[in-house]
Amino acid sequence: MTALVFLVPIAIALGATFAWAFLWAVRSGQYDDLDDPPERILHDK
Repeated sequence: MTALVFLVPIAIALGATFAWAFLWAVRSGQYDDLDDPPERILHDK
C-alpha cells in the first residue's frame, strides 16, 4: 500500500509530461505534413 503513495503521483506526473509534450508538438506544427517526406525520397534527383 505504501508503494502506491509513491507510484501513483509518479504515474500522473509522467502522464502529464507526455501529454504536455504531445500538445506542444501538435501546436508547433510537428505533425502538419505527414505525407510529403516519405514521397520526397521517391522524387529525389
